[in-house]
Amino acid sequence: MSLKKYLIDSELAQMRLDKAIAQKENDLSRATIQRLMEEEKILVNGKKVKASYKTQLQDEITILSDPPKEIELKAENIPLDIVYEDNDILVVNKQKGLVVHPGNGNLNGTLVNAVMAYCKDSLSGIGGKIRPGIVHRIDKDTSGLLIIAKNDKAHVKVSEQIKNHEVKKTYIALVRGRMKENKATIDMPIARSDRERTKMAVSKRGKHAVTHLTVIEKFENFTLIEVVIETGRTHQIRVHLAEIGYPIVGDYVYSNGKNPFGVEGQMLHSSKLEFIHPETGQSMKLEAKLPAYFEKILRQLEKEDV
Repeated sequence: MSLKKYLIDSELAQMRLDKAIAQKENDLSRATIQRLMEEEKILVNGKKVKASYKTQLQDEITILSDPPKEIELKAENIPLDIVYEDNDILVVNKQKGLVVHPGNGNLNGTLVNAVMAYCKDSLSGIGGKIRPGIVHRIDKDTSGLLIIAKNDKAHVKVSEQIKNHEVKKTYIALVRGRMKENKATIDMPIARSDRERTKMAVSKRGKHAVTHLTVIEKFENFTLIEVVIETGRTHQIRVHLAEIGYPIVGDYVYSNGKNPFGVEGQMLHSSKLEFIHPETGQSMKLEAKLPAYFEKILRQLEKEDV
């Protein structure tokens, strides 16, 4: 059993306790926090209190947590669409619906399980047992390009490029609504939502986030756009587009998800990656075609607009 203690500062004072802890502990949802309170694993000044308790300046918060369980991931023979490969990196075109790495008790059927089967022991260990080789992520229902590091040196160098915004990431999205502008830049900070900890939201207290949009084609009720992100905040493209009134088709988290195509999950595809090879220093420009279902819907929209 591990133990963590800290004092409530002026930023967290006079908040509901569960909200204050959720703001401090990014890896704990409010539902988890409330469960820990019921189990008396979260205490205020050594006593059990309700989640609705209003925090006071200098309150002592104690969080008890069980030691992490040993995780044993299994290699699985899941098909991979390989766009590029050498001794240092593997770049794959991830299919829609595939989770990048295990989490929340789900240890199977992820990209990591597939990469473990394909690369065997040739994967960077920096991400630990649960994220071998994983340098960056895209959401489960976002398809497209991802870089996998085969060794620690490659992992560090690609990570540095991402941190310094030197990796150019280009996406294609189909959004609801006919955009008026042909080009736009969204510069709005993003933070975890106060209402739902699993969601992100535009917030003044958030981290800097910039998204550039270019219209590819306009339809009667939809717009196909190219998106380039300067920053890589969680759900950045989805949050920004929903905020300006053009949610991505199929995105049930940041819109109602309703669409005439029966698509479940956002129509968002990581189409291009530009970066410097971690070993050779060569400029890399890789592309992945749109998924077949995406192309089919575009053809349908083009026919309707004729």
